[in-house]
Amino acid sequence: MSDKYLIPRRLDDPELIGLWTLDEFIALVVPFAWGILSQHLFIGLVLSLVGWFVLRKAKAGRAASWLLHLAYWHLPPGFTGMKRTPPSHCRLLAG
Repeated sequence: MSDKYLIPRRLDDPELIGLWTLDEFIALVVPFAWGILSQHLFIGLVLSLVGWFVLRKAKAGRAASWLLHLAYWHLPPGFTGMKRTPPSHCRLLAG
């Protein structure tokens, strides 16, 4: 018997560019483009593969927002765009 309705199985999957998510694709392309522009193609290729591998292991099945939360708590203030933690009455407005 054919079902009348089709329910998507992978509704929350991230968008892919080829085989990679957007952040993995950027980790591949930026060092490779630097390698091309600086005429160090092999170094750029190696750095892009290492960057992709490290990012993939850092995410390890978690959402990409996990890395943003980690950066917020462990990097210096102002690096993530916020100068300091907002007061408690403004936290709902900050997102």
